[in-house]
Amino acid sequence: MDPALASLLGTLVGGGISYLLNRQSHAQQIAALKEQYKTDFMAEETARHFLSHKQYTDRSFDVLQKHLGGFGDDELRKILVRAGAIRVYRDDGSEWWRLLSRMDEYIQKKSDKS
Repeated sequence: MDPALASLLGTLVGGGISYLLNRQSHAQQIAALKEQYKTDFMAEETARHFLSHKQYTDRSFDVLQKHLGGFGDDELRKILVRAGAIRVYRDDGSEWWRLLSRMDEYIQKKSDKS
């Protein structure tokens, strides 16, 4: 066997093994981080669930706070932002949140009512 070919083959096998081990290691690290920050991940997922409701594009901060208890006001707002939500204020001064990804749907509903 040619030494150059043997060297290339060894490099490819070693690189492949290294890649697979790194991939497995990264998957374990991600799983450990998710477990460590499970409360935050679940809170974001729950916020997305409430903000993705079929009939409601917007949710009041009070409703979200009621269903996502255990967080301070500012902490909950940070969770909502990480979930992809934006804050709007209504004419009465109340605070409402909607997913940025649903902005087109909100605009469409608004124009349908007009």
